[in-house]
Amino acid sequence: MKKKHTYNLYFLVTLQFLIIGYLLFESKEIKPELKPEEGAVAELRAGKTRTNPRVKIFDLPEKPEFSGEKAPVDQPDVFERFEREIYVNAYWESNALFMLKRSGKYFPFIEQTLKENGIPDDFKYVAVIESGLLNVTSPAGAKGFWQFMKGTAGDFGLEVNRDVDERYHFEKATIAACKYIRAAYGKFGNWTSVAASYNMGMAGIARRKNQQLSPDYYDLYLNEETSRYIFRILAMKEIFENQSKYGFELQNEDLYSLPPLREIKVTESIENLAEWAIEQNSNYKEVKIYNPWLINTKLNVRKGSSYIIKLPL
Repeated sequence: MKKKHTYNLYFLVTLQFLIIGYLLFESKEIKPELKPEEGAVAELRAGKTRTNPRVKIFDLPEKPEFSGEKAPVDQPDVFERFEREIYVNAYWESNALFMLKRSGKYFPFIEQTLKENGIPDDFKYVAVIESGLLNVTSPAGAKGFWQFMKGTAGDFGLEVNRDVDERYHFEKATIAACKYIRAAYGKFGNWTSVAASYNMGMAGIARRKNQQLSPDYYDLYLNEETSRYIFRILAMKEIFENQSKYGFELQNEDLYSLPPLREIKVTESIENLAEWAIEQNSNYKEVKIYNPWLINTKLNVRKGSSYIIKLPL
């Protein structure tokens, strides 16, 4: 008897599930679920455009140029190399943003110095791609905004010793970079080649031109770094000069700026820069921030020599 009751119970439960399933089936139309990628493909095939895309495709300039010299972007490989650097930099938003902000500190001096030396304004973007407008050190040992190697620094008038490294002296290094650029232009007579030589060296670019029987940078087969070099400059120029197009809405007040600085001429050695800073109503941190070329805790001043140390007013 108990077994009969058990069978009846199973039958009633099964019947209940069948009735519920039937009602659900009747209440709505069951459609096959599309995978996300199938929906996207269907939209593309139908010619539909998406609104608010996560990654925007930019309208690039048809005739980009560096220092008045046009880049032949009608050549497929040249266009692709240019486009690559635009997207790499435009979508590395944090890096581009802070380079834009730092330009407020340093571009005025760079622009004025380039102008005084008869060098096109576009060369300020060399400093941007070399260092991001920071006093950095490369794996090869190049230092500062303009990334001078130690030997080259001496050739262009920068002092490097145990206490002083003027590759970190923004103003002096900018002047030294202008000397290099003028010398390279005297050799090549072409600003694009001059900029490429800043990466590979004058001898390196000249050797590749001779080996490959081509005077044009855009026709040379080079190592990846130098091959990308001019295009990185062109990309930074495009982004800096068309900021809103690439999503950067900075106002003048958003840019960093240097505070008013006083200059102190030092003609005698300083045994302890921290103590000296206190005597100047300043501190060691400010000495290092505004004079990064002071690389020791002291400063040896040779007889007849002098240095200018800058501190906030």
